[in-house]
Amino acid sequence: MITSPAFSSKRYAVLGLARSGLATVEALVASGAHVTAWDRQDNARAKVDPANVRLADPLEIDLTGYDGVVVSPGVPLNTHPIAARAAQFGVPVIGDIELFAQARACLPPHKVVGITGTNGKSTTTALVHHILQTAGVPTTMGGNIGLPILAQDPLPEGGVYVLELSSYQIDLTYSLDCDVAVLLNVTPDHLDRYADFDAYKRSKLRLFEMQSNNHDAVYHFDGDEARDVERSPNSVGSSWFTNDPVGMLSRQAEWPSLQGPHNMQNAAAAVDVCGALGLANDQIDHGLRTFTGLPHRMERVATHNGVLFVNDSKATNTDSSAPALAAYPPEGNGPRVHWIVGGLPKEDGLGATEQHLANVKAAYTIGEAGPRFAELLEGRVPVVVRAEMMCEAVRAAMAAAVPGDVVLLSPACASFDQFKDYGQRGDRFRQFVEALSDDPAANPCENAA
Repeated sequence: MITSPAFSSKRYAVLGLARSGLATVEALVASGAHVTAWDRQDNARAKVDPANVRLADPLEIDLTGYDGVVVSPGVPLNTHPIAARAAQFGVPVIGDIELFAQARACLPPHKVVGITGTNGKSTTTALVHHILQTAGVPTTMGGNIGLPILAQDPLPEGGVYVLELSSYQIDLTYSLDCDVAVLLNVTPDHLDRYADFDAYKRSKLRLFEMQSNNHDAVYHFDGDEARDVERSPNSVGSSWFTNDPVGMLSRQAEWPSLQGPHNMQNAAAAVDVCGALGLANDQIDHGLRTFTGLPHRMERVATHNGVLFVNDSKATNTDSSAPALAAYPPEGNGPRVHWIVGGLPKEDGLGATEQHLANVKAAYTIGEAGPRFAELLEGRVPVVVRAEMMCEAVRAAMAAAVPGDVVLLSPACASFDQFKDYGQRGDRFRQFVEALSDDPAANPCENAA
């Protein structure tokens, strides 16, 4: 784990004992800090050793003399009473990323890449990490992806920490001076936590405001992000990516797990980041070609009889599904996407997917939103199958698809009508594909419950 003498003998209250909270408690205790911890769940509190940690609710104790209240990014600071409570005692409310920032001075010389944006953070973070890893650079990724950063072992000299950072995490961070800070995009989101869209955007831009003047800012030149970053208070070294950096678009076919216009932008940002870190072009190109993607995000799960099966279960709204449809344009024989769509609806209508219906050969509607999607798509795409269950949709799509086609699970809906979460939905898709690939006559619906 990452520890620091900077925390020794200091007093912290930790609110929330999920993964990052527990990692924070353990790192602070190992650093010699005095820790008070709390979670409203009994089972979460049971994971803390009372011999080393005081169990008490920071909303109910005297916080005089505390050096910080460390909260989970999931705590809504705009409505939760902890912000006002800590302010009464003049105690800062921080997160584990701020503790990492404070611990950096005691770590072997290293660099930090911070990546934020409304969409594409996870893929870009994993891609930068992969490119560095394949180039032989010591690296780890954390923040909003992977293990909590304080739970990870410190990197040796020359290492690079690649952090995916949500706006919530940035809100709890005050001294993270990223060697490379990245803003992929900003679109309206999480407005229940912010007064308006401008407030949400300002949260993202703080990643640049914390940088030293000699560090790099990477942002999307073709969007409003360029103006926003350039107006940021600090003057930092600038870099930017476009929709087709240095003719890279012609090589995208060589990157199997980075298809679609959204992944072109993710790849472009990663190229700029790795260039700023000093990697050679051939090292970056090798990483792009060998990247395998993240589970449930345009994940290539199988190729069977010339048909590609893609798990994009993470696409829980039409804005997320649209780039997946765009990734597979028609070829010689016309449209080739067999689109599995539906679930628990978040919106009514086809939204951004409507622009890419020419790529759809057949749609297989499932879940609570299935009937509505069928109504919207009938007459707009060549074939609509009202499958209801995903196992039936996979079986029908596999029977109809021919070599060169793509069976794409990109539901444009939440999963909670039939599945625990999008991860379980994607796992089931993979299982159905495997079962039918082994035995086309199998009935995967028998064990689908």
